Amino acid sequence: MSLALTGVVKIFAQRAGFVSHPSEDRFAERTVPLGGGIAIFVTLMAFIIPATIVLKFLPSRVNSLAQTANIDPADFLAKVNQLIVILLSGLILLVLGLWDDKKHLGPFFKLAVQFAVAITAALLADVRVEFFIQNKIITSVLSAFWIVLIINAFNFLDNMDGLSAGIAVIASCILFAAAAISGQVFVGGLALVLIGTLLGFLVFNFPPAKIFMGDAGSLVVGFFVAILTLRTTYYREAQSGRWYAVLMPLLVMAVPLYDFVSVTLLRIVQGKSPFVGDTQHFSHRLKRRGLTDTQTVLTLYLATLCTGLGAAFLNQVNPAGAILIFTQTFMILAIIAILEKSAQNDKDGN
Repeated sequence: MSLALTGVVKIFAQRAGFVSHPSEDRFAERTVPLGGGIAIFVTLMAFIIPATIVLKFLPSRVNSLAQTANIDPADFLAKVNQLIVILLSGLILLVLGLWDDKKHLGPFFKLAVQFAVAITAALLADVRVEFFIQNKIITSVLSAFWIVLIINAFNFLDNMDGLSAGIAVIASCILFAAAAISGQVFVGGLALVLIGTLLGFLVFNFPPAKIFMGDAGSLVVGFFVAILTLRTTYYREAQSGRWYAVLMPLLVMAVPLYDFVSVTLLRIVQGKSPFVGDTQHFSHRLKRRGLTDTQTVLTLYLATLCTGLGAAFLNQVNPAGAILIFTQTFMILAIIAILEKSAQNDKDGN
């Protein structure tokens, strides 16, 4: 469905003149249709809305499915309102992104809306972290900051063909595995729908991209990935004393977070606004090493997969194993940093 809708949106975006033109903050040298975020969101809704309707209006069917899966039916039915809040939150971010793609909104307005959506999701959809902290207000605020951070991390990643969507697929696969191990049907199902949606979109977005997701897509994708990171269960005190398993999202998101933090710091050091786009992202720096777009994207896919695979075993290893996994993640990021620095030196003529 995502593949078909992306193709349709591409045609209408071209006819409507809803396109991205070459600019200084992108390596793209051609005009490409926007609107991929519409296809992504509509595909997600095409599966989530029917699921919500079934939960709300067909309780007998829910009971049958729940018993087959050995799950408490009441747990299924309790998710209806949460799903509705998540849908509305995603819709707000889609509209915000489309508006920004068309009018180029100011960064502070976008951040304000993102925080409002994140707080709402944390409080009303129970999309929040709960480990070690029992205060709902504190956990909701911390979760809102995390949601906004992940949203903007994927927004930053959307600087090269196929990069943001591909890394979101890899991260979602790792999170799906964690949810499946924990027996989380809802979280696992949401992850599968997101994975399938992004794979369909990637057929058109992989280098050379025939359509961009735009901010409308990156905000929605970042939001749903953030939901997965917060709703997946990584640690059960009754089953394991491995508390460090709760740090799994940091490892899964290591590559996107590295790009977000490094680019933000670079811009601040240079006296620039961290919200103004440029070509200092790690993908751009790697490309200066002579890599093609496809090679650059695949390199970062592999880096994300390596950190993600380590994260997948975090709840199964002893403390020494956890240290090794974190060390491996640090070394993968260090390799990227070395290549980036080398690319910068080449650019400066050193």
